[in-house]
Amino acid sequence: MITRAIVLFAHGARDPRWAEPFKRLQYRVQSRDPAIRVALGFLELMSPRLPELVDDLVPQGISHISIVPVFLGQGGHVMRDLPEIIEVLRQKYPDVEFRIATAVGEDESVLDAMADYCLRAAG
Repeated sequence: MITRAIVLFAHGARDPRWAEPFKRLQYRVQSRDPAIRVALGFLELMSPRLPELVDDLVPQGISHISIVPVFLGQGGHVMRDLPEIIEVLRQKYPDVEFRIATAVGEDESVLDAMADYCLRAAG
C-alpha cells in the first residue's frame, strides 16, 4: 500500500494546454519512483485544487504528503497562500504529515538546467 505522495503544486490557468508541461513532469517523477504517488494540484483556475486533491489522497491511505511548489520563486502564493491552505489541511487531517519544499525555481540545479536551456535556445 502506498502511503507517501508528492504533490506538484502549480498555479493553474484558464487554458488547459498550460498544464501540459506539469503533467509531463508528473509522469517523469512518477516513473522514477512507483512507490510514491505523484499528483498534480492547483492553487486556482484548474482542478483539482490542492484541498480537493488531499481530500482524495487521504482516504487512499496516504499519510505523508510532500508538496513541491512548481513555481520559479518564493512569491506570495508560495509564502502566504500555500501555508494558509496547509494549515487548514493540518487541522482537518491531524494524522497526516505535510512537508512543503521551496519553490522549484529556487534550486540551483534547476537554475543550471534553465541556464543550459537558454544557451541552447540562443543557438
